[in-house]
Amino acid sequence: MKGMERFDVVILGGGLVGLTLGIALSAHGVKTAVIDPAEPADVTAAGFDGRVSAISSTSHAMLQAIGVGAHLDGKGCPIDRIWVSDGLEPGALDFVPDADDGVMGTMFPNRDLRLALAQTAAQADNLTRYQPDRAVRVDRDADAVTLTLESGATIQGALLVAAEGRNSPTREAAGIRTTRWQYSHTAMVTAIDHDVPHANTAYEIFYVGGPFALLPMLPGTRSAVVWTVPTEQAPAMLKLSERAWLAEAQKRIGGFLGEIRLAGPRSSYPLGFHHAARITDTRLALVGDSAHAIHPIAGQGLNLGFRDVAALVEVLVEGMRLGLDPGDPQLLARYQRWRGLDALMTSVAMDGLVRLFDVPGKLPSLVRRAGLAAVQRTPMLKGRFMAEARGQSGALPRLLAGERV
Repeated sequence: MKGMERFDVVILGGGLVGLTLGIALSAHGVKTAVIDPAEPADVTAAGFDGRVSAISSTSHAMLQAIGVGAHLDGKGCPIDRIWVSDGLEPGALDFVPDADDGVMGTMFPNRDLRLALAQTAAQADNLTRYQPDRAVRVDRDADAVTLTLESGATIQGALLVAAEGRNSPTREAAGIRTTRWQYSHTAMVTAIDHDVPHANTAYEIFYVGGPFALLPMLPGTRSAVVWTVPTEQAPAMLKLSERAWLAEAQKRIGGFLGEIRLAGPRSSYPLGFHHAARITDTRLALVGDSAHAIHPIAGQGLNLGFRDVAALVEVLVEGMRLGLDPGDPQLLARYQRWRGLDALMTSVAMDGLVRLFDVPGKLPSLVRRAGLAAVQRTPMLKGRFMAEARGQSGALPRLLAGERV
């Protein structure tokens, strides 16, 4: 067929996880295509998405190693401390890392992450972006993956990667079953300015209706708010005037940040959990939310996706050095083994945490406080939590240690 472009890896989805994977593969000399339907200028527009992401220190090390970190300098706010409490009751869990541990993570506005990825991708040698474009036909067989794009281009790859987010059509088309449930909760997201500096602290305050998180957004006096409310209350909460909404938020905060003001638009999204039964198929691998989506309670969703990226890059690059085709079943089996369990353990742990804090009544509250106090007093447990927050649990791919494969 005339004019068919051939790639080692074709990625469907150029969001935070898909584009990071494309850049990381390209940096290791793997010829990669990324296909995404969104207009590039739209997803980096100022008002597009007010969300922020907590990037663990291991994820940050990978972004540095593949050249994205250079475009993020000075954009984030380090998390030096995590404060977890049951309502405004005493007996909070206070995570402060030791001086030699380094920060637990850095908060970045998603827009800054997208801009940094776009700038890095523009200079990547082995990366071709088909955007805005979409695959109208995908044929996967034992020999290759062939895609016909809406623009009329036909491309071929040895491996297809789905990075399409939680409603991945490619996962559905492959017949991969997912375990899923909706939480009866909605997350309201915005940013606030406050009089008292946050001192680079992330606050996670649990209420029966759902957790209220304050995440340090810019050094000083701006924090992102992720406020979880029962879904049936969400429409009324979102209809509140700015003043009434701030008064309700201040009740949850308890006034410890002084006067608060809105610093961004308010948006909301429903919360759900899903986990794919497997993350590979013939010449197919799933990464990020296509494979697993968890409650955003601990900001680990994107880091989980970055762990997928680091593992898949290592498996493919090492396999290709041995002369194997990137779609080789034994490479995909290695990726499945490496990522399947870690993603499941993190997902289940986060889901358990959400359920533990969502039980109303006095007794569960006492149990939670006793549990928080126990973790606070037990260095091993506390260390395990901190390692999880930093993304340092499990066998670490080299990219997450900041090294090229």
